[in-house]
Amino acid sequence: MHKIVEAVVVRNGDQRVPVGLVSIKQALEMPERERFEFSHPAYEAGKTDIFVNRETLSKLM
Repeated sequence: MHKIVEAVVVRNGDQRVPVGLVSIKQALEMPERERFEFSHPAYEAGKTDIFVNRETLSKLM
């Protein structure tokens, strides 16, 4: 089973704009041009307000 996380782009310092639901593998492969954050994989994607950056997500896996 693949764990799903919500990907968001961080704009204007703290505003999160949802991009979609992706697997952790897809999340880690997303382009680094944007400032992405991802819902913490221990919580339900799309329902939590706990987000981590790409480096933290990688360490959690």
